[in-house]
Amino acid sequence: MAMDLFDLVQWPAMAITVGAAAMVASKRTWKRNEGFWLFVLSNILWTLWAVHDRAYALVLLQVCLAALNIRGIYNNRSSASK
Repeated sequence: MAMDLFDLVQWPAMAITVGAAAMVASKRTWKRNEGFWLFVLSNILWTLWAVHDRAYALVLLQVCLAALNIRGIYNNRSSASK
C-alpha cells in the first residue's frame, strides 16, 4: 500500500500548529510574533492537504484562520511599540 505523499502533510501541519499555539501563549512579544507566523505556515500546509482531499470546508476554515493570524501579527507588532 503506497501512501499518498499528501497524506504525510497533515503530520507536520499538526506539529507546527501545536508549536504555534504554545508560542502564541508566550508573554514575550517576539515569541508570539513567531507563533503567528508558524500558524500561517500551518494554514498553508492544512490548505494543501485539504485541497488534495477535497475537504473544502477545511480550506475555508484555514483561509479564515490565516486572516485572523495575519491580524494577530499586525496587532502583536503594534502592541510592542506601545
